[in-house]
Amino acid sequence: MTVKRPTALIADDEPLLRGSLEGMLARVWPELEVVAKARNGREAVNKFETLLPDICFLDVHMPGMTGVEAARHIGRRAHLVFVTAHDQYAVQAFSQGVLDYLVKPVETPRLAETVVRLKERLQAAQPALNTDALLQQFAANIQQTATPPPLRWVRAAVKQAVRLIPVGDIDFLRSDEKYTLVAWRDEDQQPREAVIRMPLKELIPQLDAAQFAQVHRSVVVNLQAIKQVTRGVNETGDIHLKGRGDVLPVSRNYLHLFKQM
Repeated sequence: MTVKRPTALIADDEPLLRGSLEGMLARVWPELEVVAKARNGREAVNKFETLLPDICFLDVHMPGMTGVEAARHIGRRAHLVFVTAHDQYAVQAFSQGVLDYLVKPVETPRLAETVVRLKERLQAAQPALNTDALLQQFAANIQQTATPPPLRWVRAAVKQAVRLIPVGDIDFLRSDEKYTLVAWRDEDQQPREAVIRMPLKELIPQLDAAQFAQVHRSVVVNLQAIKQVTRGVNETGDIHLKGRGDVLPVSRNYLHLFKQM
């Protein structure tokens, strides 16, 4: 007798993250067959209606129809797992087991925990959880959040690979016309640099203002990476970083951030 393999759909507007999650699932749950991948909520719903997978991994924030809206269309016909960079929206509800969620960048131990729960539900032939009320509240929470949570990581091409750089590891960002130079520390605390295809002005609103400060029209610095600030001429200054030889300029418009000087 042939045992039916469990099936899944992955929906995320980032191709890299779709592929990364599929690869991780292949390692922690080889029996699972990913039968569809979608770029947005509408595509996810359409592919679900055609293939009826057992499980749907849905990114919360997707253009057009969000993952939450897609989940409301899917309802109890599949087991739902949300993938989100903004875990404060519904951590309490999720942690109570009402829904499951993964925080980007997804880590293998956390995914393995989710897989165990999904296997238990499938083996017990349990119907998908009734989540209508929670999904409505979840959608309302997102709608009411005027300011999105700070950026958690930055994607950058490093040699032949695409690297996810945790924002907390970044020392500074410097504008390079339409691009931005990202300077960070790797796992061994070695200074690294890469250029990303996003203007600095688009990155600044996504950064945590309590951690990052713009100190020049072309420079944003991680306050925790600063070793010292020295006063320059004409009400300007220079920032010296911990463990790096870079010296960053502070223009007169931003020198007030360092009043103790």
